[in-house]
Amino acid sequence: MMLPAARRSLLLARRLPASRALSSAAAAAHPPSLDEPSSLFDPTPEHAALREMVRAFTTEEVEPQALEHNRAERFNAALFRKCGELGLLGVTVDPEYGGAGMDAAAACIVHEELSYSDPAFCLSYLAHSQLFVNNLAQNGSAEQKARWLPAACSGAAIGGMGMSEPHAGTDVLGMKSTAKKQADGSYVLNGTKMWITNGAVSDTELGDTFLVYARTGGPEVKASRAVSLFVVEKGMPGFSLGQRLKDKLGMRASPTAELVFEDVHVPAAHLVGAEGDATTCMMRNLEIERVVLAAMGVGIARRSLQAMRDYAAERTAFGQPLHAFGQIQRHIAESYAEYMAGKTYLYSVAGAMDLGAAGNRLETDGVKLYCTTMSKNVADRAIQVMGGYGYMGEYAVERLWRDAKLLEIGGGTLESHHKNMVRELGADRYATIE
Repeated sequence: MMLPAARRSLLLARRLPASRALSSAAAAAHPPSLDEPSSLFDPTPEHAALREMVRAFTTEEVEPQALEHNRAERFNAALFRKCGELGLLGVTVDPEYGGAGMDAAAACIVHEELSYSDPAFCLSYLAHSQLFVNNLAQNGSAEQKARWLPAACSGAAIGGMGMSEPHAGTDVLGMKSTAKKQADGSYVLNGTKMWITNGAVSDTELGDTFLVYARTGGPEVKASRAVSLFVVEKGMPGFSLGQRLKDKLGMRASPTAELVFEDVHVPAAHLVGAEGDATTCMMRNLEIERVVLAAMGVGIARRSLQAMRDYAAERTAFGQPLHAFGQIQRHIAESYAEYMAGKTYLYSVAGAMDLGAAGNRLETDGVKLYCTTMSKNVADRAIQVMGGYGYMGEYAVERLWRDAKLLEIGGGTLESHHKNMVRELGADRYATIE
């Protein structure tokens, strides 16, 4: 029996050094000095093979296109589909549906490595692999998974998730989109979703498949029991692209869109889970979303730290290398300590996660709270160390700094993490903090 493509890719990754020589320029983009092997960061040989494969792919394929596509605000669909060929688009999905069958730590490895070179490309990967693919894999029926996951795992279909609205972000249960049940069991969907990653793949073309949250309960129903989840596909009458949102501060190569639903007929078979149960789906998936966003922060921090470390060693001032000066030493040393603290926190949380269960809000909020701001601060220090060069696009760190800001907003604002964490810490089980 032939192995699924994802498994074949991971097995091939173990032989990668012998079969694939990196150019000296590409290899320089990922020097090993700041990423020593660790059982925490690579829990099994399969995780180590995955990291090796994704790092080589990032060096050879992602890095060369990052600056151009971000400047042009253009999504690299061809490169995205290569992720499908490597088995990355369904990294946490059962091989029965075309996935790799791996865990949260594996998802973090992919997000960390891709974000080292192109956080925007990684953001689109996140929206597809976690917000659509993993979400459906955890919450959908066997029939739904068989119908939509193979194309999503291969890259034949590009997916996303619609939750936020023009007037409902952190207050997500305040959404206004509605799905009215019809006599035949189908639904009619109306509303607007905003800030949707992969909502468009170009200025005029929708993504392919989306998981969309909408109210199915009236005002008399408790908000947490009033929301349901649906699969909505491009081509359904009434489903349209409102606008592609451009001129963003960062993440410019990741398309963001407004989606409009006007009397969209949604068959009963497109309801994911039971009517009114989507809040559980939402909370479960938010936990892994926050962890992989933290992983993106770790990738941004590692690249920024590498850049400032190398620049400070090569650049001289007043007859000495920059790293001989105390002010520069502080920037580098504090950045390394914060990066390692964040990376350790990240893989500790990821290693303990059960993707099929919710209830890990304290740590998933906490790791995102720490790692996202840490990444922005490390990128900021890199710009400071590199001076005028750091301010220029070709040196990458200014783009990483802009990209990092989104991590403090998307997937839950910092303020929402503060609220969630303090609420959790008020529970009896945390009466004594270990």
